[in-house]
Amino acid sequence: MASNRTAPERSDALSPIRKLLRSSTLRNWLLLLVVWEIIGRLRLVADGALPAPSAILARLWVDWSDYPPHILATLEGASAGFLIGNALAIAAGVLFAIFPITQRLARGVNVALFALPPIAVSPILVITFSGMTPRIILAAIACYFVTMSATVTGIQQTDRRIVDVVRAYGGRQWKTLVHAQMRSAIPSILAGLRIAAPNAVLGSILAEFGGGGRYGLGVYLIGSLGRGEPDRLWGIGLSATVIAGLAYLLFSLLATRLTGASKAVTVPASPPATKAEKNPLVEAALITVSFALPFLLWGLLLSIMGTPAMIAKTPLGVFDYLFMMPNSPASLGKLAMALSETLPMTMIGMAMGLFFAFALALCSVLYPAIIRGFMPVALVTQTMPLVALTPLLVLILGRGPSVILWITVSVTFFPAFVTMAQGLSMVSRAAIEVPKAYGAGPVKQLWLVSIPASLPYLFAATRLAVPRALLGVMIAEWLATGKGLGNLLNQSRGYLDYGMIWSVAVVSVLISVLFYQIVVAIEHRVLTKRGMAPAQ
Repeated sequence: MASNRTAPERSDALSPIRKLLRSSTLRNWLLLLVVWEIIGRLRLVADGALPAPSAILARLWVDWSDYPPHILATLEGASAGFLIGNALAIAAGVLFAIFPITQRLARGVNVALFALPPIAVSPILVITFSGMTPRIILAAIACYFVTMSATVTGIQQTDRRIVDVVRAYGGRQWKTLVHAQMRSAIPSILAGLRIAAPNAVLGSILAEFGGGGRYGLGVYLIGSLGRGEPDRLWGIGLSATVIAGLAYLLFSLLATRLTGASKAVTVPASPPATKAEKNPLVEAALITVSFALPFLLWGLLLSIMGTPAMIAKTPLGVFDYLFMMPNSPASLGKLAMALSETLPMTMIGMAMGLFFAFALALCSVLYPAIIRGFMPVALVTQTMPLVALTPLLVLILGRGPSVILWITVSVTFFPAFVTMAQGLSMVSRAAIEVPKAYGAGPVKQLWLVSIPASLPYLFAATRLAVPRALLGVMIAEWLATGKGLGNLLNQSRGYLDYGMIWSVAVVSVLISVLFYQIVVAIEHRVLTKRGMAPAQ
């Protein structure tokens, strides 16, 4: 009897594995590895810059004794940052959802953290703090926005009937939050944690990349750049990819275990909009406080830490450096020259990434089989930390502008594609049937119905792409081209020019926030005309 009972249980336990073995996804991965092996063996890409998987594994085996301390150091920073960042994010999300006015007040801080290029603040953290602190802070920042947005979304989308039941039994705000809203928000929060987990790994590696510390995959990568050993660089890059991918998979499995089929699909690019105040004076005060709060917190944190003024520049210190010092004209000239090199590449790369994402999203509707074949390559580029991907692309493409565009497209298209594809997939079938009844083909159905109906998702994808595009360009400039803001940041670190380091960081954040706000303004204008609800 016991054996008869355990047979079905074993069958059920093995069914996911059997499904995987029979799935087209596994076949696509195997095909990718076979093609990669052939290309590597024949040295078809840049005379061996893309080694065969077997060669990479062989080098990993030779170098394996080097990896444990580096992996442990990266995981230590990423894990601590993940816990701290997500704890703060969930607490902030609960506060914003219960008291919407706090969300309006903190909007400037939230957008600044979302738009913050980690490569710009990494040197600042390294020169300001010691030990694991820079890695933990950068990993926490990388986690904060997405989990905070997911928490706000999950709480605000709680079924009102559940809330009414709790209140009908005498439950006040706290009990309503615990017994209804937080339980309802669990799928959304877990979706945010899935994205935050690999982000924490990337944040830790970026802090290592900025300097400081003896161990870490970022340290190992920088130390291996000048050796001309592609198989070692690919081994380090793929190791970082595996760690980030496993982090994502862990929370995906946890989400499935806890929520079953009831799980969030994506996380929005910004928290849900709140209603604007009717009083113009109140509205103006909220906007003013929201704008000023990031600068006030900046100065307050530096004051609390007691960091020497020579190293830690307050907002007034940055202003003095750029406009009031004797060498300010020369500093402004350097900054302007770097901006003139970075901004065009950022805009071109972002436009190309969004166009590629839009084309893929349309193909996902018209030709799903093509997308399934392409996804293995896309997933590798997205789970591989950017600082690991850049040296590998430099080996293949060289150090010209093409490597900047490839990196920028690779880091912007996938989140934008996922968001756009979801928007197209959620269009009402009834709406599509109308032009179809009049003889419209699939392309015309997309043009007339699907694309206009999914405009909110297209704008959300654009908001997601803005900070990632600037981050990609700056890392490519640091590692590859020797131009632009990324190179100026690297040179300033070598010269101990702390004023320029802070200036580049502030300018890069302001650029990302400016682009973000331009997208929001265009979105508000377009969607309001169409009678849709725009983001705040």
